[in-house]
Amino acid sequence: GRREPGAQAAGDTPQAGAKGGPAAGAPRRTHPLLEQLAGWYPHLFGAQFLPLKRGIFQDLLAAHGQAIDKDALKLALSIHTRSTRYLNAVAQGMKRHDLQGQPVEDMAPEHVHHALLEVFRRRKPQDGEDLTAKLRRRIAQAFEASGLTREAYDALVRGRDEKANALLDEAFAEVAERDAKAEALLRAFEASGQTPEAFADMYGLPARQAAQMLERARQRRAPGA
Repeated sequence: GRREPGAQAAGDTPQAGAKGGPAAGAPRRTHPLLEQLAGWYPHLFGAQFLPLKRGIFQDLLAAHGQAIDKDALKLALSIHTRSTRYLNAVAQGMKRHDLQGQPVEDMAPEHVHHALLEVFRRRKPQDGEDLTAKLRRRIAQAFEASGLTREAYDALVRGRDEKANALLDEAFAEVAERDAKAEALLRAFEASGQTPEAFADMYGLPARQAAQMLERARQRRAPGA
């Protein structure tokens, strides 16, 4: 339940229908200022959402002065950053972006994690899909992408939800098992004296998969990994 920091960034909000707003006939959104922001910054608030940099509220106020009301901007950004589309962008681990649409800072691992939990909480399974297994894999991927140790990542993301914590532990175990298999494969490869292609064939693995596992193990061995 932590609030994604982008929600704190609020800014000016021009009146709906002002010059630069969305095209006539466009679907009306939940707040008129969001329509105005989409007109001004389609790369951030348009068809595809991008995570917003910290302090975007102040940036919008500085850029538009008296054109927007502070309280309206706070509300509009709060609605925007709590939307499923926005949370999906955060859950993908995308960087935060400035008003020009340029990536300026990494998304904090805990924000990615909590966005993932919320996105999957809102999803409805289709055709018997196992959302729990998908969420566990996504958590594992986010953990690996963070570059943190298990202890450091755990300290950032573990919360009070026991079900979420259990999934986190399962994701950690999944990553550890994958790392162990990759390390065992690398040792076998080093002892074999064969080419990567011949080694993959001997183990019945696609060459690309074998190469990825070997590289994974080498990276884990690297100093500071």
